[in-house]
Amino acid sequence: MLKLANLSLLILFPVAWFAPLLRAGLLPFFELDEISVVTGLQALWEKDVALALIVTALAIFFPYLKTIGLALVQFRLASPRLLGVLFLMGRLAMADVFLIALYIIVAKGVGVGRLETAWGLYLFTACILASLAISLLTERARLPAGAR
Repeated sequence: MLKLANLSLLILFPVAWFAPLLRAGLLPFFELDEISVVTGLQALWEKDVALALIVTALAIFFPYLKTIGLALVQFRLASPRLLGVLFLMGRLAMADVFLIALYIIVAKGVGVGRLETAWGLYLFTACILASLAISLLTERARLPAGAR
C-alpha cells in the first residue's frame, strides 16, 4: 500500500505544480489571475535568479527526487540507509509550503488588491505531507520490531 501511495505522488506532484495555488488581483471588481507553482517560478526567474533556484529546488526537485528515492528503497533497488537523506529532503520541501503561506499573510496584511487561496495549494500541501508520512511509515516498516 505504501508503494502505491508513493508512486501516486509521481503523478500528483506535477498536477499540483500546475494547479492554481492562489488567485490574485489588484482591484476587487476585476477578474483574478491564477498563480501556480510553475507560473510563480516563471515570474521569479525573471526577477531574482538566486531565489528562483532555491524555490525551484524546494518546490520541484526535492519532492520529486525524494519520491523517486523512496520508491527505489521500497522496491529494494537502493539501500534503506538513504531514508535519512530522503526524510531531510521532505522537510526542505515543506519549507516551500511555509514560504507560500508567509506570502499570503504578507499580501493580505498589506491590504492592496485581493488574494484568495485555490485548490492547488491544498493539493500541493497534501502531497508534501503525504510524502513525509509515507517516508516515516516506510522507515518504521523497515525497523525490526524491537527497535521501534
